[in-house]
Parts: sequence; structure tokens; C-alpha cells
Amino acid sequence: MANASGFLTPSIRIHKSVSIGGHNNNNLKNGLVIRCSSSFQGVENLSPSESRIPRLVSKGCKLVGCGSAVPKLQISNDDLAKIVDTNDEWISARTGIRNRRILSGDESLTGLAADAARKALEMAEVEPDDVDLILLCTSTPEDLFGGAPQIQKALGCKGNPLAFDITAACSGFILGLVSASCYIRGGGFKNVLVIGADSLSRYIDWTDRGTCILFGDAAGAVLVQACDVEEDGLFGFDMHSDGEGNRHLNAAMKESETDHDLGTNGSARGFPPNRSSFSCIKMNGTEVFRFAVGIVPQTIEASLANAGLTRLDIDWLLLHQANQRIIDGVATRLEVPKDRVISNLANYGNTSAASIPLALDEAVRSGKVKQGQTIAAAGFGAGLTWGSAILRWG
Repeated sequence: MANASGFLTPSIRIHKSVSIGGHNNNNLKNGLVIRCSSSFQGVENLSPSESRIPRLVSKGCKLVGCGSAVPKLQISNDDLAKIVDTNDEWISARTGIRNRRILSGDESLTGLAADAARKALEMAEVEPDDVDLILLCTSTPEDLFGGAPQIQKALGCKGNPLAFDITAACSGFILGLVSASCYIRGGGFKNVLVIGADSLSRYIDWTDRGTCILFGDAAGAVLVQACDVEEDGLFGFDMHSDGEGNRHLNAAMKESETDHDLGTNGSARGFPPNRSSFSCIKMNGTEVFRFAVGIVPQTIEASLANAGLTRLDIDWLLLHQANQRIIDGVATRLEVPKDRVISNLANYGNTSAASIPLALDEAVRSGKVKQGQTIAAAGFGAGLTWGSAILRWG
């Protein structure tokens, strides 16, 4: 029944009801009556909790904790000017970025992700042993087979909860958030950790001023928890991908030209294969900018429609922190005032899947985002992928 543009197709409606005198109705379960309808007439007369697109679920989910972690090493625009032809004014005017954090020394992405997860659990007052699932949203794991199990190990989860990676670049956290809701609604999970963590600095050509100025490393996490459907805090979503756009932003696999460690047995041409690695990030900035400014307002509008809400219901706009001009452009198109836009891009740069939870954590801990407020969040990037979700904090 669910699709990539919301929780149910528009042909299903659910009305709250109660059992009367022990009457047995096969459509009645947990106080919900399922009725088919081809329209949403009368939505304007429903309460806010009933006016959203209904769902065939008996459980809701809500965000109850957040956390983040960044590397110690800070690299300023002036630092970059020492290794590439650029300067602070040029970078800040075009991107809004002034500093970024880079992994160094004995720091690791797994360590950052685990730190962010611990902080989210502490805020939610949930023990690691009570976690049912860990979703690590990353495109830069420190193991080819994924990094989530190592976070499970670092947290000391004794119950061996399932832990796996989700790869969707800068859209990864939104995909992880929606995935967590599906595990809770359809799978009976109670506590799901969603972690966005990336170290794109490892895949940067530091001689290319078009890309090296943009990216930083970080981790952010939220705990998504099951709740009664009346308390549900994830109202609607919209997600897409377009492989045709891969040519504009990618870090493709490449084979080494020669591999002296491997010989040939003469039985087949090109065997054994050369070892592979990934190229540095390649991006057509103009095309990515055009894509983001055009598609992000559309996906947010779609999520709002799926949630049965409007722009006026949004307390905060929280976009993937890629470029301040993109953030400003989307806010203008959605007519969201600047004082309702969350941005920490200047301090961290583009941290890929970590950017949304990192910005959310800072906004929550600073008191900017308050419990019960509604956030429109959207991610976009390599793939090309994009998606959005309308959610309530707390």
C-alpha cells in the first residue's frame, strides 16, 4: 500500500471508530475502520491529527533523541588558499562556507558515528541494549561490507540488533528516516537508530578548487521510537532517483592501469582482474545547482500534500547543507522566511548524509527547535537522488 511518495495511495481512508456492544467487524482493529474512497472530501473539517493522509498502521513513530560529532581538525578557507588557487571571499560568496572539519590522526568515521549515536541515546534516555535496529546512512564506510555492525559493537548492544548500511549519498539520512518508520510501523520495531555519517574528504581532489572547498566530515544521529498512532511524528514523505543525472555528480570505480602483484595464467584475457578503487568526486556544479533549486521545492510540496499540510504548517525548513545559495533559493521558492531556515553550512561545509542530523542536533540543543514543532526536511545529491519528509520534533 505504501509508495515512494507517501504512506498510502489516495484511494484508502481510515476513520477512527469504537466497538459498540461487542459487535464484530472484520474491518475494525485497534480502533481504526478502513473505508475506501476516491477523494478526500471533508478533510478541512478534521482535526490536525486526522487531516493527514491516513495510513494502515497501528503504530506511529517519533524522533525522541539526537546527537552529533565532528572531527577536531578545522580547515578554514584561508587554509585552503595555501594549497589551491582560491580565497575566503571567493568561497564564501559562492557557497556560504567558511570552515569545515576533516578526519585526521587516529580519528575514524566509525568513532564519530558511535559518538553521535551515544548522544542521541542519552537524550532519549534509551539504553544501547534497547536498540532494535541501527541504520548507518553513508557513502564512505570504512569497510567494503559496511560499517553499521562496527557501530553496534562500539555501542555495546548485547542483544545483537540488526545493523546495516544505506547508501544514497546526500539523500541518505532522509531515506534512513523513512526506512526506520517502515520498520516500526510494519515490523514491530521499537527503537531505531538512524545515523548519517560521511568522510568525503577521503575522496576529494585537493587540487580541484571546484570541489575541495565544499566538503567536510561529520556524523549525526537520531533515535526514532515507536509510539501510539495519535502521537505519530512522521507525517509524509516523497523520494526519487534519476540515474541519468549520475554524470553530473559521481565518484566512479576505476581500475589500476597496472597491477604488478597479479600475474596471468594465460587462460583468459583480463584475468585475474586489476584491483579497483574509487575516483575522486567529480561534479558539474552548475547542473547540480540547477537540479537542486528546481527539484527540492517540488519534493517538499509533494510531502506536504501527502501529509495533508501546507507551507503555513512548517515551523522550520531544514535542507541538506550543500550550498547556501541553494538553501536560499529553495526557501525563496517556498516563501519560507529566513528566520525559519536552519543552516550551519558556514561552519562545516557539505557533510553529505550527516548534514541534516548535524544541523538538527545543533538547532535542538541550542533551543531553536522546540518540542512539538514541525520540520520540512529534504536531502538531494549523487545518484541523482532526492527526497523529503515532514516530521515533528519530540
